[in-house]
Amino acid sequence: MIPGADAHDVDIEIDEAAIERLLEVTPADVEAADELTFARNVFVPLTTACRYTCTYCTYYDPPGEASLLSLEEVREICRTGAQAGCTEALFTFGDDPNDRYTAVHDQLSEWGYGSIHEYLRAASEIALEEGLLPHSNPGDQTREQMATVADVNASMGVMLETTADVRAHAGPRSKSPGQRLATIRTAGELGVPFTTGILVGIGEDWRDRAESLLAIRELHERYGHIQEVIVQPVVENERWSGGSPDLATMRRATAMARAALPNEVSVQSPPNLAPVEDLLDCGVDDLGGVSPVTDDHINPEHAWPAVDRLEELADEAGVPLSERLPVYDRYLEAGWCPDRIETAIEANDDAGRRFRAVLEEAER
Repeated sequence: MIPGADAHDVDIEIDEAAIERLLEVTPADVEAADELTFARNVFVPLTTACRYTCTYCTYYDPPGEASLLSLEEVREICRTGAQAGCTEALFTFGDDPNDRYTAVHDQLSEWGYGSIHEYLRAASEIALEEGLLPHSNPGDQTREQMATVADVNASMGVMLETTADVRAHAGPRSKSPGQRLATIRTAGELGVPFTTGILVGIGEDWRDRAESLLAIRELHERYGHIQEVIVQPVVENERWSGGSPDLATMRRATAMARAALPNEVSVQSPPNLAPVEDLLDCGVDDLGGVSPVTDDHINPEHAWPAVDRLEELADEAGVPLSERLPVYDRYLEAGWCPDRIETAIEANDDAGRRFRAVLEEAER
């Protein structure tokens, strides 16, 4: 049983033999992908409040300092992104930010919203109005919270990070692996195309990494909803001085992800955080969302590369690079997307034509 999972009724049993097999995987055991994809996005950090205080995270601000974007600011960011040719609005905020941030709670109430998820729904509606497809990553979510916004999102996500109970998650407001797994399961139950991943170097060991990847695989086998799995290194910052994983570690972890996951699930390497050029032969086939107009607000010291750089990486690897939408084609074809998303993609307007152009490019 996954540690902490029983508290959230996530029944996941990982086969010991599967763990042992995965621990034997090396980069030589997997093949390089025959194509690379990426999404063009804008990063919309609704608030920097979070109930957790993970020791490696620079995203959250303490109570009294956290901000909340107005819907006018959301609209301006989305409009700028659409004008720059983006297709995705990446919405982020910390887990249950109005849980301990009275100022955020009071501001939401003043604006007429009973919860941050009600506010996220309004922000997602604005993204659609401005010609972007919402992809929300708001941390742990209950079924009620996710259902509040699922029908106005093309896809959603949360990083599992690790199934291990690590000190980096500890403290008076510790993060539980079971909560993350429950969120991933809830997405499957609601039929939401989903992104997740592991965070390498926060105190987990190789067995933990194997177990985390196999837990993701098991949930995908149940529901078929995992689009991609990110293999992300922790990076040095003002709150984390515990070091970053070396290249050999990242190569092995990435290869393990490719070996553990079904072929239809992409393995993503974030090009602003990982040495992607040295990982492409380990099974990476997606470079994630990059933005021509906004920072990576979770890792602000690590700028996204320009699309030209992604094209160079693909050329050096000898494979084609194509843009994708925040929802993968197979979910569109299988009818997973909510009516609002399908309508946006099929609309006879600038946004709809831009979305279809991306799909047509990927097909070529």
